[in-house]
Amino acid sequence: MAQVLYITAHPHDDTVSYSMAVGKAFIDEYREANPEDEVIYLDLYKEDIPEIDADVFSGWGKLRSGSSFDDLSEEEKRKVRRLSDLTDQFVAADKYVFVTPLWNFSFPPVMKAYIDSVCTAGKTFKYTEKGPIGLLTDKKALHIQARGGIYSEGPAAAMEMGHRYIGTIMQFFGVPSFQGLFVEGHNQFPDKAQQIKQDAIDRAKDVAKSF
Repeated sequence: MAQVLYITAHPHDDTVSYSMAVGKAFIDEYREANPEDEVIYLDLYKEDIPEIDADVFSGWGKLRSGSSFDDLSEEEKRKVRRLSDLTDQFVAADKYVFVTPLWNFSFPPVMKAYIDSVCTAGKTFKYTEKGPIGLLTDKKALHIQARGGIYSEGPAAAMEMGHRYIGTIMQFFGVPSFQGLFVEGHNQFPDKAQQIKQDAIDRAKDVAKSF
């Protein structure tokens, strides 16, 4: 049995968002094809994702200097514990599905906060004399992304930084398999929007059967 983290970063649901609609089609098909697997749903807009702020740095600093967890302030405890829990959950999973829109050439800020929360030395990567090495070498990941324009080719391709960033992080973590599934051009070609969406949903169902 595999454990799948289904991580969404959109304030709207599948009735409004193209990325969420394609993501839902994917995960529904995946669950049907893999009924024994556990799927954990993380709606980042509803989760407590602490930012790396002064409380976090202060708490980490106290722990590194030899203080006990009880010596931390209540805010430091809450945030440090939550970040640790998020990382442990991420490490325990076997597969990751990230669902995001392309916003301002990247993704919603809450996804960056989540990625920051799981970038933890000693858990998702480690430092060595030859540089950092990823520790998640037995995982696989998929990024489902909606793009209103065309970013897979042409002049806008170099401007897309959301999928490339998640791919860079997965590589940094040592994840050997990372795929992208895109629904794009629906704002640029509104007369074709519904067909673009349906084509992406069909591809998502196909990918789900072998993911």
